[in-house]
Amino acid sequence: MKFLRSRRGLLTTGILLLLALFLIRPGANRLRTRIVESISLAMGRPVEVASVSLRLLPQPGFELENFVVYDDPAFGAEPMLRADEVTASLRLASLLRGRLQIARLDLTEPSLNMVRNSEGHWNLEALLERAEKLPVGPTAEARLETRPAFPYIEAGRGRINFKLGQEKKPYALTDADFSLWQDSENTWSMRLKAQPMRTDFNLSDTGLIRVNGSWQRAATLRDTPLNFSLAWERAQLGQLTKLLYGGDQGWRGTVNLAATLTGIPANLAVSTDASADDFRHYDIMGGGSIRLAAHCTAQYSTTNQTISQVDCQSPVGHGMIAVSGSIAHLLDSRNYDLTFATQDLPLESLLALVRHAKPGVPDDLLASGQLGAKVTIRRTTDAGLVWEGGGETSEFHLTSSASNADLALDRVRFALVPPTAAKTAQTTPDSHVEIGPLHVALGKTTPALVHGWISRSGYGFQVEGDVQLQRFLQTLHLMGIPALPTTADGSARLDVQIAGAWSGAAPRATGAAQLHSIQAELLGWKEPLEIASATLVLTPDRTSVRNLNATVAGATWRGSLLLPRPCRVPETCPVNFDLHADQIALERLNQLLNPKAATRPWYRFLSSPAISGSPYLLKVNATGKLTANQVLAGKFVAHHLSANLELQNGKLLLSDVHADVLGGKHSGEWTADFSRKPPEYSGKGTVERVELGQLAQVMNDDWITGSATATYRVNASGLTSAELLASAGGSFRLEAWDGVLPHIVLAGAKTPLQMRHLAAYFVLRNGKFEIQDGKLATGNGTYEISGSASLNHTLNVKLTRDGAPGFDISGTIREPRVSPATSPETQAALKP
Repeated sequence: MKFLRSRRGLLTTGILLLLALFLIRPGANRLRTRIVESISLAMGRPVEVASVSLRLLPQPGFELENFVVYDDPAFGAEPMLRADEVTASLRLASLLRGRLQIARLDLTEPSLNMVRNSEGHWNLEALLERAEKLPVGPTAEARLETRPAFPYIEAGRGRINFKLGQEKKPYALTDADFSLWQDSENTWSMRLKAQPMRTDFNLSDTGLIRVNGSWQRAATLRDTPLNFSLAWERAQLGQLTKLLYGGDQGWRGTVNLAATLTGIPANLAVSTDASADDFRHYDIMGGGSIRLAAHCTAQYSTTNQTISQVDCQSPVGHGMIAVSGSIAHLLDSRNYDLTFATQDLPLESLLALVRHAKPGVPDDLLASGQLGAKVTIRRTTDAGLVWEGGGETSEFHLTSSASNADLALDRVRFALVPPTAAKTAQTTPDSHVEIGPLHVALGKTTPALVHGWISRSGYGFQVEGDVQLQRFLQTLHLMGIPALPTTADGSARLDVQIAGAWSGAAPRATGAAQLHSIQAELLGWKEPLEIASATLVLTPDRTSVRNLNATVAGATWRGSLLLPRPCRVPETCPVNFDLHADQIALERLNQLLNPKAATRPWYRFLSSPAISGSPYLLKVNATGKLTANQVLAGKFVAHHLSANLELQNGKLLLSDVHADVLGGKHSGEWTADFSRKPPEYSGKGTVERVELGQLAQVMNDDWITGSATATYRVNASGLTSAELLASAGGSFRLEAWDGVLPHIVLAGAKTPLQMRHLAAYFVLRNGKFEIQDGKLATGNGTYEISGSASLNHTLNVKLTRDGAPGFDISGTIREPRVSPATSPETQAALKP
């Protein structure tokens, strides 16, 4: 007892009492019915509370659990408001007079459903009208009155959902902090801070919405004076478009929006300022920073959902972009009548916008001049969408320092047309802007005719007329259209359409071009490719070269080529061709393709290095027909060559190879594998009725005459002639007849050896032809032939027959030595 009476005891007792008042929440469920009825009467909605607890400190009040406010059945069965915890603080002054008045309501993580029915009304309208008619005093009223004061209502970390009828939309406001209070006798105020989101997407950077506003008491909601300000801060444009449209539209930048609304709902004055900093398309990183900004004013009526007296202005340099008009039925059919106008708009600024919106626009491209235009867009339920208007440029000039290109267009006229009125061959299903026609000088005496169109989805141009190729390619570069970099120059007559989308793949050309006197320097080639004439036909999926007449390596080529589109890497571009040459000189072709041709054999052109040192044949994928009147390999001449060629992954197949060789016919098949190191070659085939005398002429020695037929199968590998000869192998079956070997005279004979019939099987290995199963029928009888002949023309051959002396033949093909095989008396002689 002494402790409790002591100062320390009293202090301890006081502290414990205060803790108890803070912590203890005595039940007040007997008051729950009165509290629920009071709130339900004030809101005009059924209210449910699971439990009520009394709180004494820090301020007397109640704590409500599972607080639910149900909605009007006309708007749905889902509760309008739900909060797990609600704190109701009482006014101390009212307690002194024996009354319970709520000074403050704090809602923790509430969920609010805002519903709009089919008639266009929101579920909060009736609540606002009811609150305005209640006899309550201002929230901060200091005087004691018999009537209750409007409580200060605050919600933290809440969520606001939106519904249209029974359909819950994916849009919502999250992390919402909301406050509502009554400022004065007839004025209420509110503020809101929240982050917009979509429930069907994971959005992280949609910015922050802030709303501050006030409204005054009125007989009806439509006559309530309002004064609201709204700010949408630092929303990222890509996330914003995904929020609004359900998909990222590809734009980037930081968006800020500020708006004020004053007046009554039936006639609101709206003022907005919007900006987008660092605006660009997602795949454009350079080009500097660009800022888009506009200021707009308008009148808005919630009665008929109409925005009228629209006046938007966006200064650009010394010019202006302006929008005026009206939009009716904003939330339904959205009928509108808008006029877009530009005055002295600098084309330099317009080019900067295009550079940030469309990939591929050259950084060195400069534009000068002005744009003036006036366009009206109307949309009604009956007439649909109607576009009207047009404009023109003045002193329009494009230059590029990198390509040394200069394009002076001066006046370019354009007009808005519906799809059915399109005059160009490249039409679009949308209403669009039609440009031209223009007469553009592209390096020829007569200017080319150019039409163009621009729509919301893309753009296109049609070029007709004669052009100088380099000038045309420079113009494409100026317009930001990708073109193959080449040194080719010459003339072309074009009927080409170039079209593309504002986002996505690069523009693509279609149409036809007649090429004339084209000369092109090709990487790795010592001589230019000269195209006398050709027809180039471009379709969306392939490139066709027809009526080709070109010269390279001293040979004239005619025929056609077919390539798929698009084509970025050789292995994905199967080329189909049908080519014919008057004459193919392999030695000249080797000199063209190989800078070191003097020290490399003709066949090395097949593995010639291409771009970046990669073997050409390891990249090309081609199939087709190859024909030639003549093929020259040294003194060897093949006539009327035809073959089917297939080249894929470094493997070459020549099938159905037919040619007239040495007075006879050849048919066969050859393969080459350039993916291996060293390359491997193989072939098989038949030669029929060849003239052996012509073979002797090719070898610069008349050592044989007659006719022959042979089948062969050979293989070799290597890059040099020495490597090929050293690795060569194969087999030959030869049959010859009615011939003479002029350098060979057998002993006792007065004339060279007559070859009535020769049949033999040859095996090539280790640089020698080994003769097997050979028989030679001569005027003196039939001999068995055996031995070998080397690739350097060295002979070691035996002629034997039953009952008669044989012969050994040695030396070379040019100077053979014949000696008796058994008897030393056998004489041999050489024809002088």
